[in-house]
Amino acid sequence: MKTVQAVINLPESLYLSISCFGLTKDKLVSESRKLLALKYFKEKLLSIGNATELSGLSKWDFIEYLSSNNIPVIDYDDDEIIREFETAEDIIKVLQS
Repeated sequence: MKTVQAVINLPESLYLSISCFGLTKDKLVSESRKLLALKYFKEKLLSIGNATELSGLSKWDFIEYLSSNNIPVIDYDDDEIIREFETAEDIIKVLQS
């Protein structure tokens, strides 16, 4: 699979400030990926699968990350919820016949 490298340039003084707290370049990359994935998933720009891939986490770990940041994995509007219940009722009717 081909990849594209995205680079963040930081002023050296800023990097030195945050590195004092143990934020290495690798941790900065990891945290940036997770935050971007969370943001783009929340804004519905990425699916759960694509956001998980961007985050670098497993699917379940990303779901836990979303939960710890109060981001719902499933965010249906009222019409979508009604359709889901109607579909479930139709499935139950078919199974009962």
